[in-house]
Amino acid sequence: MKSYFVCSLCHNGLLGGGLIVDENTITYKTGKITVDQKYRNLELCRSNIKDLSWKRIIFPIATFEMKDGEKYSFMIFNKSRFMKVYSQ
Repeated sequence: MKSYFVCSLCHNGLLGGGLIVDENTITYKTGKITVDQKYRNLELCRSNIKDLSWKRIIFPIATFEMKDGEKYSFMIFNKSRFMKVYSQ
């Protein structure tokens, strides 16, 4: 089942969009045309995620470290619900 979250990608500033979480992927989507094409529909396969870490500045920031060394950080506005869905 897909779950949806309001978020911002932390890449050269905050890029508002949404996260879609399902059994296989975590997908960031935004309709902003000023965002690089790579990030407009960014799919993170769960099998390629090495680590998920959190820090809190004002809002919770989730950082996904991928097995290939890439890191993607997102400000997610409902951390407790996200963690419940992510851990299923």
